[in-house]
Amino acid sequence: MQGHLLGRVTLMKLNITRFAALEVVVFNRPTRVDSEQMMPLLRQLAAMNDINVVLNGPVRTMNRTRTEKEQLTELEWASELEKGSIYIAHSNWLDFEGFGYKKPIYVSLVRDPIDRMVTDFYKRRSWVKRAIFRRMYPGRRERPEEWYNLSFSECVRSGDPECRFVQYSVSDYIQDFKRQSLYFCGSEADCLPFNSHNAIQVAKRRVEKEYAVVGTLEETNITLTVFEKYIPRFFNHARFLYKLNSKSIRNRNRNNRKPQIDPDVKEMVRRNFTNEYEFYYFCKQRLYKQYLALQLENNLN
Repeated sequence: MQGHLLGRVTLMKLNITRFAALEVVVFNRPTRVDSEQMMPLLRQLAAMNDINVVLNGPVRTMNRTRTEKEQLTELEWASELEKGSIYIAHSNWLDFEGFGYKKPIYVSLVRDPIDRMVTDFYKRRSWVKRAIFRRMYPGRRERPEEWYNLSFSECVRSGDPECRFVQYSVSDYIQDFKRQSLYFCGSEADCLPFNSHNAIQVAKRRVEKEYAVVGTLEETNITLTVFEKYIPRFFNHARFLYKLNSKSIRNRNRNNRKPQIDPDVKEMVRRNFTNEYEFYYFCKQRLYKQYLALQLENNLN
């Protein structure tokens, strides 16, 4: 049985890090995937593994897609980073090879699609965001108190435009980044329709062919194990450092408002995220395969 599994699940098949021609990691993190937990860890890894963490790229925008000019600017800039750099940005996948540049090591994270939306909903209503608004726009009229106190369940039940997730929609009532797959599909127009089957298939192919690891901090130990073993130059000692500082890392960027979502509301919303869930489960299954390949190899040695 073990030999049969190993025939399908092997490190050689699942570790595409060796195909990278640029000794640079591009970590294009989607919003609301708890990637903030990785920031202090990466800074510690920088000191231990002699790597360079780069947070600010040349394109400082949170737009859902990049124009071709923006893509070229980012591609050229990232290609000139020194060896051993890890570039972290909220940006979609970039086709380095398609534009004539060397291929870097791509990594990312995913999270349960509805949990992302709920987190985003309450993040926009946090006291931190409120304080930032007051500092940036002193004297400007704020949203009413009712908006800040609104629950996600009430928002969905009332049919509020903020909590409608319209299939194949391209324009949105608010810029909520509900398309987790968009970060992996790219900046083409076909990637934008929400919950699109075609966009999801492109995103899955990108993950399979372009990403060394796509993890999830819902499975922290598995994710860090795979990062460590598949990209040791950058992530060696990740599990040790995370365990050493796990309490401070988990408390980073925590929102004190802990919502309870009504089960029927969660199910209502879930029906609009069918393809997004397909993509999420695809990424998790691939991560588990990568982890299983490590266990099988260890058992054979």
